[in-house]
Amino acid sequence: MAAGQETVLDDYAFLVSETDAKGIIRFANSDFCSIAEYSIEELLGKPHSMVRHKDMPSKAFKSLWDTVQRGEIWTGYVKNATKSGGYYWVYATVYPFESCDGSKGYMSCRRKASPKEISAAEELYATWNKEEGRR
Repeated sequence: MAAGQETVLDDYAFLVSETDAKGIIRFANSDFCSIAEYSIEELLGKPHSMVRHKDMPSKAFKSLWDTVQRGEIWTGYVKNATKSGGYYWVYATVYPFESCDGSKGYMSCRRKASPKEISAAEELYATWNKEEGRR
């Protein structure tokens, strides 16, 4: 895949990942690995932010972290980066949970975002980036 190229998820793609309380990846399903272009071995033990796209405003992730650290569920649209420099959009649901070993962490489940949803998110994020002095 060429750098800067969009990967559009198929209608049945369901990306799942689990992190510890600090955002370090403990699990990623095959859909996530395939879309992000990483092997499970490349993802485990790494910060989830490794797939963060540079276009994502800081404000979006502050909202995510503030929400889940309060023990609440966060939902929103996220533009992530692929290993080859491309990108993909998802509608994400992130929630705090306790793993079977008793440790706290976060689960993220993501599905395809529609073109209309992506367009609205791009407009909002461009405004936020401008407010943050980016681009």
